Amino acid sequence: MNIKLRFQPVSHSWVALYPKPKGVIQFIGGAFFGTFVPMLFYRYLLQCLFEQGYTIILLPFNFTFDHYREAGFIIQEQYEILPELVRKAILAGYDYQPYLNDTNFSWIGHSIGCKYISLLEGFSALPEDPKQLEAFIRHLVLETSNSSNKEKNERQIQSIVTDLLSLMAELRQKVDTAKKFIKYYVAQYANKQVDVIIKSIFIQGQPSVLLAPDNTGTSSAIKPKFFADIIDNLGWGVKPSPEETFALIKNSNLFNILGLVSFNSDTIAKSTVEWFIKNLGKPPQDLRDTLTGGHLRPLGIQLVHSVINFPDSPPIIQFPQKRSAEFDSYVIQLLQTLEKNK
Repeated sequence: MNIKLRFQPVSHSWVALYPKPKGVIQFIGGAFFGTFVPMLFYRYLLQCLFEQGYTIILLPFNFTFDHYREAGFIIQEQYEILPELVRKAILAGYDYQPYLNDTNFSWIGHSIGCKYISLLEGFSALPEDPKQLEAFIRHLVLETSNSSNKEKNERQIQSIVTDLLSLMAELRQKVDTAKKFIKYYVAQYANKQVDVIIKSIFIQGQPSVLLAPDNTGTSSAIKPKFFADIIDNLGWGVKPSPEETFALIKNSNLFNILGLVSFNSDTIAKSTVEWFIKNLGKPPQDLRDTLTGGHLRPLGIQLVHSVINFPDSPPIIQFPQKRSAEFDSYVIQLLQTLEKNK
């Protein structure tokens, strides 16, 4: 079936509907490339995934040091998009059934996009009871804090707890609203009654593939490190810190449907990849691999009968079949293996 990849705006995101989708891939790219026209910078990878029969959602994000807040925006965006997936599919004569169960959804991230996916999966382990949530966050902050200032730590704990409680309450409302709209659209346009299954307001039971994951702190964006340290000390730095993010991942006891792809000349993601393998012990060997290339290997723009790679992953001009054999086909196989492991 020769179907052209076409993205259309939905809410703040971009969606490419497949007529008979086997599932949905939610994609979060790296800094800059994932924010500005990701459908261009990741075009070849997205084309390969689309041709395998997936509807694709590109979730852009803002440049900010508050990754807690941005992760919240991304998951809220999912519930804004979901009813529109169903409505647009019905009106186009496409199959809408896969959109009615969130276990048909998967995630692929690149670079900092992997941090947002990791936060959302880690949030799935958060207790809903306010006191239990506070205890969970208190342990997380005190375990990783490099400050002996009790008042500062307490302000951080209370701020995180307040924001998370507000986010979870808002997400529950958005889930209910999304379900109502979906049922209305199906009844209105398809004359059917359906059940909508959403098992978790965050990410749970959904496969995720992390491409060159980057869990770095303020110093990766602000140079020299002296200035980054000042910003961190003022409380204006990256939230959560790399240490807090790692602690959330580990304490969640999740990440059981995870695939990891690293690259042999990538120094940016090196420490994050090593942490997943050595400290978390996930994913197992058969669900991870180190491929040829640099940090920007997932990017690639198709131009006529060639693919334009980025300079850190030569050759810059490559035949599509060669490029696929070295990278894209592995990502597809990894995702399909994870789907079988659900």
